[in-house]
Amino acid sequence: MKTYKFLIAIILSALVTSCADDLLDRFPEDTLSPETYFKQSSELELWLNRCYSMFDDLTDVAATNADDDIDNTPGDLIMGQRLPSTESGWNWQMLRHINFYLQNSGNCEDASAKKQYDGVARFFRAYFYFVKVRRYGDVPWYNQVLNSEDDELLYKARDDRGLVMDSVMADLDKAIELLPTKKDQLHVTKWTALAFKSRAALYEGTFRKYHGLGNSEKYLQQSADAAYNFIKNGGYKLYTKGTTPYRDMFNSDDAVSEEVILTRIYSAAAKVFNSAQFNISNDKLGFTRRFMNHYLMNDGTRFIDQEGWETMQFVEETKNRDPRMAQTVLTPGYIQVGSSSSTVNTLTSLTGYQPIKYVASSAYGGSNKGVCDYPLFRAAEVMLNYAEAKAELGTLTQNDLDISINVIRSRAGMPNLSLSDANANPDALLLTYYPNVTKGSNTGVILEIRRERTVEMPMEGLRHWDILRWKEGKQFTNKFYGCYFPGEGEYDMDGDGTADVKLYSTSKGSFSGSSYKIGTDIVLSEGTKGYVVALPKISLSWDETRDYLWPIPASERVLTGGILSQNPGWDDGLSF
Repeated sequence: MKTYKFLIAIILSALVTSCADDLLDRFPEDTLSPETYFKQSSELELWLNRCYSMFDDLTDVAATNADDDIDNTPGDLIMGQRLPSTESGWNWQMLRHINFYLQNSGNCEDASAKKQYDGVARFFRAYFYFVKVRRYGDVPWYNQVLNSEDDELLYKARDDRGLVMDSVMADLDKAIELLPTKKDQLHVTKWTALAFKSRAALYEGTFRKYHGLGNSEKYLQQSADAAYNFIKNGGYKLYTKGTTPYRDMFNSDDAVSEEVILTRIYSAAAKVFNSAQFNISNDKLGFTRRFMNHYLMNDGTRFIDQEGWETMQFVEETKNRDPRMAQTVLTPGYIQVGSSSSTVNTLTSLTGYQPIKYVASSAYGGSNKGVCDYPLFRAAEVMLNYAEAKAELGTLTQNDLDISINVIRSRAGMPNLSLSDANANPDALLLTYYPNVTKGSNTGVILEIRRERTVEMPMEGLRHWDILRWKEGKQFTNKFYGCYFPGEGEYDMDGDGTADVKLYSTSKGSFSGSSYKIGTDIVLSEGTKGYVVALPKISLSWDETRDYLWPIPASERVLTGGILSQNPGWDDGLSF
């Protein structure tokens, strides 16, 4: 035990040093202390600016696979490669940074500044803990700075996720009270806190509902209330300028102010870049047929009502669909930003469905060249959160849909969603995609809200978490199917009457376009015909008992002598 205490003391000492490193250029080392710092507004801001690094980077988000897309490098979640021996997410340095601020912000002589930045700190502590609960379930809750002599706290067991999430909600309520109301895309505000509360509470509420943990209604109501407050009082609206507003919002160098609440900035002038556009191309990222089937026809009818929908080829299946499809996927007629001619789909993605979200001009296509901003929170998500929370509570009304889902559909140019029609005739295909969905009088509209969430928010870092909270993890084991081809031959992929792609079994002959040998260059689901199969050699599995949470690192369990318990189903080889 002495060895463990010594190791912890070293770690905590390193954390204190790390926290101070940011400030050494402002004060002589021999005078830096809580008593001499946190006096001015600028010092509070500088201290907390580090917390913004917790947000996702667009480069990583655009390459996060789920059931809706796949690339050459599926992550550990998809591949079943998470291990207690290599788990790296159990990092508490940022929490110490935040708690250290909250313990010392009373030194500030500017009451207004202290109020604002205390709100920022509360927001980020809530964010930190939500991410931990989402990953591990039960985690130890700390609202103070730990020192090496705090044995009882250093070796405490994990707290119940309910206690932690209630503390997250309390921190967010305090943040909502303290944060400024002025819109600011670069800094957290009251509206950021409301948007995040709607996300975090929805996650916890639906996770509890579908995993049988109980007490789901409390969180679902908190999500609905936060989202409603935002919708009614935030002053945000959906971006509708131009003929392709959805596409334009995601390849804009500057985040659109109407809809985006908080953004991560990328800038050539500041030499801050992302590689999203490069990774989409280089990793051959492709949407799945399953994802494409979510899109309705542009008159609001279902794709599955079209004759021959299951074997429909690319040009036909992309005709007359929800306009968001052509603003998300490379379809016939797509013209890249800065180009004067259309780009033809030549099956360069793994599935044949190539993303154009976050894709700007070709000048930004290189590694670490992208400068389009990444919306971290946007109004459309809050509307989706509101509708889903109300639907899962069983209190959704047509008016609720009209201020949320139908606003989103209106921006897309789609007909309104009718509550009664959706519930009277649930989509049969979506029932197979989400077999665990609540069965009852509200099933149809819950499925339609999931449809909207799927087509409105792909590649925004939330899809795999949605699948986990809905307890649909087995959907990760489906084959990653793409475009359908009835057999070898030449195919016109843009409808201009000229063949662009050839699939062959023996010889491609003199064909000048893109050629693929069946079984070698491209694999089809039925051998000589069928859906393109991405990564056909990988074998996927899912453990319903184990895989919805990550393992607690074995090294951390050793450090505490087993006081930290392991998540169900994970074998770390330890005897405690």
